Amino acid sequence: MKTKIVDFSRFSSIRIGPVVEVALIEDDIVPKAYTIVGSANNLLVGPNPPPIMMLSKQYDFIRIENNQLHIGAATPGGRVVSFCKKNNIAHFEYFSKLPGTIGGMIKMNAGLKEFEIFNYLIAVRTQKGWIPKEQIQYGYRKTSINEVVFEASFELHGGFSTERLEMFAQMRSNQPNTPSAGSCFKNPPGDYAGRLIEAVGLKGLRRGNMAFSEVHANFLVNYGGGTYEDAMSLIQEAQQKIMDTFAIALQCEVVVLCDTFVTK
Repeated sequence: MKTKIVDFSRFSSIRIGPVVEVALIEDDIVPKAYTIVGSANNLLVGPNPPPIMMLSKQYDFIRIENNQLHIGAATPGGRVVSFCKKNNIAHFEYFSKLPGTIGGMIKMNAGLKEFEIFNYLIAVRTQKGWIPKEQIQYGYRKTSINEVVFEASFELHGGFSTERLEMFAQMRSNQPNTPSAGSCFKNPPGDYAGRLIEAVGLKGLRRGNMAFSEVHANFLVNYGGGTYEDAMSLIQEAQQKIMDTFAIALQCEVVVLCDTFVTK
């Protein structure tokens, strides 16, 4: 089994985490009892993470086959946008504002507003073979997928839209540029996590070098050298205060990987 050394304090978008030896998945061989990680854009890795694996570059590809778009699960979203622009393919413009790789996007049904990756998904390929979308349970930022996705097929439609590309750029213009793991919490039904965090007075709250951003309260940002402990302290304080004030249980959108913590 091939491995590589990953420093999550440099590799992850929130710039927190230990140096870890990571197993590489190749030829559809998945090591047992390992946790899959993509490009670590919505990930907070603690000091004692479980064994971690990643897809190798073998799964970074895009091709048109049988009038479908086939994308490897290790393919970055930005590369998909470039391919679609070059080949005049529609409905992937919003990928320009979704950091990460296709496997992670599918696992969490990533999207912007009503634009979600499952909208034009046909099927995913795992060790069980091809699984059609109809056999997968999915909803807002969640799916029933609990195994490694190797690649996915999508409907192929013409008409890349530069207007949509500009619209999506504006939709994310209110987000901070400081290192973060994206949205910290999922929006509860009929409300917004950012509004709730601000309502309980936590917007801008700083602990060490971690804080809920002054730009957008639902972004937990790292001002440099922030720690896992400070990040978790802020996450848990927000969950507790919002539960006490509004009786709403905020669920993490950030995935926390540490043997001593289970994501709520």
